[in-house]
Order: sequence, then structure tokens, then C-alpha cells
Amino acid sequence: MDHRFQVSLRGVIDLLSHHLYSSPGVYLRELLQNATDAIRARQHLEPEHQGTVRLELVEKQDGGPPTLVFSDDGVGLTEEEIHRFLATIGESSKREALEDRRKDFIGQFGIGLLSCFMVCDELLLVTRSARGDGRTLEWRGRHDGTYAVRVSEHPLERPGTQVFLVARADMVEWFAPERLRQLGRHYGGLLPFPIQLTVGAEQERLDLDGAPWRRDYESASERRKAMLEYGREVFETDFIDCIPLRSQAGDVDGVAFVLPASPHFNSKQKHRVYLKHMLLSESAENLLPEWAFFVKCVVNANALRPTASRESFYEDGALAQAREALGHGLRKYLVDLAHEDPRALQRLIGLHGLSIKALALDDDDFYRLVIGWLPFETSLGVTTLAEYRRAYPVVRFTATLDGFRQVARVAGAQGLCIINAAYTHDAALLEKLPHVVEGAQVEPFSAADLPQSFEELTMDERDAVFPLLRTAEQVLAPFHCGVVVKKFFPAEVPTLYSADEEGAFRRDAERARDESDDLYASVLEGVMAAAGGEPAQLCFNLHNPVVRRLAAVTDRNMMKLSVEMLYVQALLLGQHPLNAQEMTLLNQGLLGLISAQLGTGGSGGGEGDG
Repeated sequence: MDHRFQVSLRGVIDLLSHHLYSSPGVYLRELLQNATDAIRARQHLEPEHQGTVRLELVEKQDGGPPTLVFSDDGVGLTEEEIHRFLATIGESSKREALEDRRKDFIGQFGIGLLSCFMVCDELLLVTRSARGDGRTLEWRGRHDGTYAVRVSEHPLERPGTQVFLVARADMVEWFAPERLRQLGRHYGGLLPFPIQLTVGAEQERLDLDGAPWRRDYESASERRKAMLEYGREVFETDFIDCIPLRSQAGDVDGVAFVLPASPHFNSKQKHRVYLKHMLLSESAENLLPEWAFFVKCVVNANALRPTASRESFYEDGALAQAREALGHGLRKYLVDLAHEDPRALQRLIGLHGLSIKALALDDDDFYRLVIGWLPFETSLGVTTLAEYRRAYPVVRFTATLDGFRQVARVAGAQGLCIINAAYTHDAALLEKLPHVVEGAQVEPFSAADLPQSFEELTMDERDAVFPLLRTAEQVLAPFHCGVVVKKFFPAEVPTLYSADEEGAFRRDAERARDESDDLYASVLEGVMAAAGGEPAQLCFNLHNPVVRRLAAVTDRNMMKLSVEMLYVQALLLGQHPLNAQEMTLLNQGLLGLISAQLGTGGSGGGEGDG
């Protein structure tokens, strides 16, 4: 035997108020939505019908809760439609025509009127259908799930609907005149028919003169000025530029505003979106491509699907196509800047470089336009890629910050310009260069490449440093580190430790092995045995006075101790963590140097006192 689901209206209302809608104020949005759909439905029957929405606040003299009378002159409801659409959750009066005329109606879920129960305990709806028998019907619904329908004793003169809402005691604030005024303008300001608010003897219009981006202006500069002023009013921000937006997919149009400061690259901009000219959301996140976080926009969509809460768009093919088209419009704006106003593009890159880089990675044509303008940090200062390529035939870069720190000072002193590509997207942009720009050469650079640019020693110098070279080879053999002596700048740098990627990996593996149990250590031994690459190298700098003095030392123990300390110092300067063996070397070396100094420093008191 089959059974029907039993739905608790009180539970559904709780679900709406706490989990679906953002605030009780959306009740007015839902009433506006229903009125808008009713007027558009009547316009299908009577194309010349204009339509008007009226809000009248009736405040009681005895201090009781106020009543809001919400009226429209739309198509109205027949008795059959009342039972079908007002008493069946999930049913929508637009559902039959939804696929054929999706762009005509906002509501699709048949739950909007229930939002009114967030602010009142009972609804009275009075309606006369333009397609019915001329009767005026009353529907009285209560928050406990019961309702009644009868013929009204106060017939309406013409088709339309009136909704009477008596504020619940804890929701009176949502019926205050200023709150109604604010909500009406907020949600319905762009609707294409009059919205009138009456409070006592005062009456005012809440709707604006349509979407500002669709108005005619005397000149492009006047349009830009008006759009920036509109952006300031909407977002309370002084934007630096505005960009028109248009997409046939989803029938979307609007304007994007360029932010005056760069947001965090992980942040998502929240946009104001309208659905068929009624506010859908002020925090839509899925409308623009992810790389477009340098703009905030206001748009209206006529053919995109809202979610059930009607506070964002449903993710489907139409939204994906609209997002792509809007992204194309933003890209065109940047392309036009590159051609027509390169200085403006440079300023924009300075503010929103990360978005520009993300778009360049995604679009080869745009990459060719902007890659030369992008600034990069180098060992010789900040420069654009175009300036770099004019001075150097090969683009050399390090992909990590530690790698750049290891080479920057020494490379700069040799006149080598190495790019720091450790920042987001930089390495990928440089690696893409030879694939997009014909003839471009790009090479990764590491500390292991530096000694190739150093000056070689003369024969006499080689003879003079031979004892140092031999001692250093013996000292560093257990550390799998070779030794070389050359001349390089800056002279105050005595040594440079360098290793290729495999050598760096081997060091990390050795350190992990020393800190692991026997089982994992044996696994790492196998990994290190299979690792290739050249051994690490310690390069002594003969330009350094300490190294020259060390080469002349005859005390082999002092030379050995000094080599050990210079090796550890080179590791630390190169941002290389020390393994257990090297930490022991550091501790013993410090004690050895202290001991040697005490032995020759003239204090002598220790032995004399002994």
C-alpha cells in the first residue's frame, strides 16, 4: 500500500527562514517577484498592459501591529489556480510555460509566498483573474498549514491581486516605512514598471529610471562618469574604470568596475546581479571567470536559472557560456588598453598583476600582448620582460625563493641577471615564452650554474692554493662535496655552496634518513643510491682576503678546522638546513676555534695557575 508524504508547513517555514533565505526581508522580494510574473503573464494576454505595483502601509492608531497591503494589476488567479498553486508546495504557476518562456518569469519553485510566513502568522490574498469568470476570491492561509477559500464580499473592480500581511509582534521592524522604502528600492529599483509606496497621506515612487548602463549619454566621457558614480553608490568604492558587459548566452548585460586596489589572490569578488530586472543577489560569486577578481560588477540576466533561494544562479551550461562571454569582454578591455593606452595597462598591471598573469596563462593572444609589460624581480633589480630580453638573449630564472636567495647576490655581482620566478604564475609564464614567442630562449638557473661564470686562477695561483684544495677535498669527502677555487664577486663572500636538483634532493633525503627509524632509513638509502646528478660543490673565492690567508696557513689542523667552518657557513648562507653530521661539525668547529684562540690569545693564565 502506497502512502503520501506529510509535510509540516511550520517545519518548511523554519527551513526557509533559517536555511534558505538570507533574512526575513526577502518576503518583500518574493511579493515583488510574484507581482512581476503576474504582470508579465497579463501582458501576454494584453500586450498593451503596462502594470503597476502598490505598497500601502496601514498603521493602527491603537499601537497594534501594522498591516501591509501589497497590490498588483497582473493576471490574477482563478479558484482552480488558488488550490493548485497556493496550497501545493513546489508547484509554480509558470511551470507549464517555463521551458517555452523561461525569460518571461522569475519564479520557478512555487515556494515564494511561504516566505511571508516569516513575518506574519496569517496571509489574506484577494484576487480576480483576467482569465476567469469575473469573481473576486479570497484565500486565507495560516502558518499551521490550514487555509480557506471563499468568494469575496468586496469585489475588485479589475483583474489583479492584493496581499494583506499583519506584522507579527517580533517582526514589526520589517514593516517600518523606512525599511519598506529601502527594501522596495533595493529589490525592485530596476523593474520596468512603477512601484508606489503609500504611508498615510504620502506617496512616492521606489523604482528608478531603468538600468543606468542602458541609458543614452551625450558622450563616452559622460557615460564613464555616470557609470563610476553609479558604482560608487552601489559598492561605496571609488573605482578606477568601468567596462561594459554583454552576453547573448543568458541574455546578460551590465557593467564591471575595476577595483582601485588589488585584493588577495584567493579572494572571490561578490557581484550584484538582477534577474529580469529584480535584484537576485549582492554576493553572487559564480558569474565571472576566477581570474577576474580585479573587478566587481552589476548585471541583469533574463535567461539564467536562479537557485531555489533565488540568491544566486544555478550552475549549468547557460551560466558557463555567459561566464565565458563576460570573460571575453574583460579580456577585450585589456587587449584594447595594450594597443591604445599602454601606460594605463602598466598601471593596471601594477594594481592587479595576478589577474593579468592568470589571463595570460589562459589565452595565448593576450599573453603575446602583455608578457613584455609584466615586471619581474631580478638579481639586478626590477625590470619588465621586454627590457630584460633587449639586454639578454637568454631568459634565466629560478623557480623558488630559496633558489633565488642563494644566487641573487653573487649573480648580480658578476653582472648576471637572474629572474626570481617564485611568485605566483611567474615560472609558468616564463616557461610558456618559447612556446608562444618565436625565437625566445628560456633556461632555469641554479647555484650550480654560477661557478661557470667565475674567473679561473692563474698557474701561480693554482700552485699557491693547492694545499688548501687538497685539505678541503679530504675534509668534505664524507659530505659528498667537491671543491674548487676560483675568483668571483662580491669579494666579501668567501665560499659558495652549489648543488643541482638531484644534489639538493640527496641532501634532504640524508637529513630525513638521519631522523628516521631503521626501516624508513633503509628505504631512503635505496632512494639515494638511485639518485643521479652531479655532486655538490664548495667554491672558494680567492678574491676574499680570508681565503687568501687560509691558503698560506701551514698549520694543517687550523686549515682543516677553518675549511669545516667555511663549509657550514656556506650551507647556512645558502638557506640549506644542516643534517646531524653537519651540526656536529659546527659544534666541534666552534669549540675548536675557541680553543685555538684561547691557546694563542695571550691569556695564558690557565697554565701558569696550574
